[in-house]
Amino acid sequence: MKIETTSFSVETNGHTDIIDITGEVKKVLSESGLREGTALVFVPGSTAGVTTIEYEPGLLHDYPAFFEKIIPSSSEYRHNDTWHDGNGHSHVRAALQGASFTVPFKSSKLLLGTWQQIILVDFDARARNRKVIVQLMGN
Repeated sequence: MKIETTSFSVETNGHTDIIDITGEVKKVLSESGLREGTALVFVPGSTAGVTTIEYEPGLLHDYPAFFEKIIPSSSEYRHNDTWHDGNGHSHVRAALQGASFTVPFKSSKLLLGTWQQIILVDFDARARNRKVIVQLMGN
């Protein structure tokens, strides 16, 4: 079994910005030459997450609205008392979301569903340049 780890960068707007990174992950897989295995997609940091959704306008509205309902940005967070950076909600949202997503691949193709894309969600209270790490394990 071979393991390859690489990364790419993504510019975000913060504030629950949702970026489709499926194409970048596919490119990493294609360039690896690996045929079958798993791809782990991970975002370092404590205010962003990775998951999968159908990347379409309705969900691009619904997903941030969902987080605003369950973890409102206007609530008081003790993190803000500590650091005075106004992003306490960002940390809680990212912890709930999770920082990684794993997907199998076969014949050098990600085994995603027809309407399934891999997304990076930046919950921070400001624009960021995010690093995304892709670790491929396979042969």
